[in-house]
Amino acid sequence: MNEKIELIFSKYNLDDDERKELLAIINPIICHDEFKRRTTSEFLHHSDITLGEHIIEDAVETYKLCKKKNKKKAKVNTRLAVIISMFHDLYTNPWQNNKSNKVKKFSNKHGFRHPLEAVINAYNWYPDFFQNDKEAVIIIDGIIHHMYPLPVSRFKTDNKNELKNYELVNNLNKNIKDMIYLSSNRNKLFNFSFSKSKYLEGRIMAKADKKVSLKQIKNVSSGLSLITGKNKKIK
Repeated sequence: MNEKIELIFSKYNLDDDERKELLAIINPIICHDEFKRRTTSEFLHHSDITLGEHIIEDAVETYKLCKKKNKKKAKVNTRLAVIISMFHDLYTNPWQNNKSNKVKKFSNKHGFRHPLEAVINAYNWYPDFFQNDKEAVIIIDGIIHHMYPLPVSRFKTDNKNELKNYELVNNLNKNIKDMIYLSSNRNKLFNFSFSKSKYLEGRIMAKADKKVSLKQIKNVSSGLSLITGKNKKIK
């Protein structure tokens, strides 16, 4: 894992001070067993790139964009933006060509549903990051709307989202559950929320995710699989 991180840091030309600052933010996250799983071939994200690699690249790109913004006196909370990037894709099951991910409703396809799974998993695995309500609402809103302009499924407490980690919803405290509900029901239309993050940190992270993903998506099958869940280029 350390070698992969070093390669990514080198790819983005981070200097020693930047590496130390970024590692101080992400170290408590990458050490978790669930995150480590997502750096293996079990979790292929875009084509043959692991989910863990994608997340770390997003974190680096988010970090760099925040530094540029802050040079222009934008007052971005770099730490929160990087945390959003580290949590945004912590979905439950590998999604490419995974038969267990079949759902009844189109609005519950992986591309629309996974931000909800990610925020629920993040809270369950990393509860310390959600203790401060002011920070929690920024992190949650950023995770939920990171796919904008693509919509996210509106959160429902009766599992009509067909969440693969619905059993963990019971572990959410009322404040967190309310934050997820309110965020995912903003600008609602049918079963979707069409909204960008209310917070600059979330909007920067969403931009970073697009930049990284466009570099990683290598073919049409990889792009379409974001909605269909099927990628003919992956066995």
